[in-house]
Amino acid sequence: MNQRANLKLSGQTAIVTGGSSGIGKACAKALGKAGANVLIDFVGNPAGAEEALTEIEASGGKGMIFKADVSREEEVRALFDAAREAFGTVDILINNAGIQKDAPFVDMSLKDWNFVLNVNLTGQFLCAREAAREFLRRGPRPEVSVALGKIICMSSVHQLIPWAGHVNYAASKGGVMLFMKSIAQELGEHKIRVNSIAPGAIKTPINRMAWKTPEAEKELLKLIPYGRIGKTEDIARIAVWLSSDESDYIHGETIVVDGGMALYPGFRDNG
Repeated sequence: MNQRANLKLSGQTAIVTGGSSGIGKACAKALGKAGANVLIDFVGNPAGAEEALTEIEASGGKGMIFKADVSREEEVRALFDAAREAFGTVDILINNAGIQKDAPFVDMSLKDWNFVLNVNLTGQFLCAREAAREFLRRGPRPEVSVALGKIICMSSVHQLIPWAGHVNYAASKGGVMLFMKSIAQELGEHKIRVNSIAPGAIKTPINRMAWKTPEAEKELLKLIPYGRIGKTEDIARIAVWLSSDESDYIHGETIVVDGGMALYPGFRDNG
């Protein structure tokens, strides 16, 4: 008996953008271990994508890597074409690719503003649109999922919490929140489920300066009531669950995974 046939994502194909490091890499590995075929998108870290693929294959899964800049329409189309050619269709999109380019507001260049918005928000639009088109083109596959398809947008706790010095990033994540809700409202009637995950402080390369020394970690923990910094696996587990039929009645929602950071802990002693 094929044990992988009993896994919750068996027979499905997932695309994970920005899948070569951090949260995206953890999601790619977790989806593969849950039975999905995984296309790992990367831009500048092919070694990380290969590492994720090796781990997926070692667990008995299937996958491939593909280089695509999600802010470029033609590259996003090529990404989905590659998934269809390799695996026949796409069932799950983890819309994860994201960047930071920080500066004080008065010093922020238009180039850096556009760079972050193009990847973090326009990239999510291009990938989600292509995914929805594929789901509608292909039609239902009740043998693998009751939903026509699943789109999971990777947002941030900063869709809720203002972030001085990072206005382009915060604006992009605030945009992701209403982008996700708006397409969920539109696509729900087609049985396409759309949700978001909003991570808090997670140990990834993008925020290494915030936790790489004991002193920095101590300061960061003041913002986290639960008392620990998140791990990429904390997010990956939620991504697998939202991709599965176990969460079938969850639609248009953001799951905040932040150890309580969004509780504004500075006010716990009366502000």
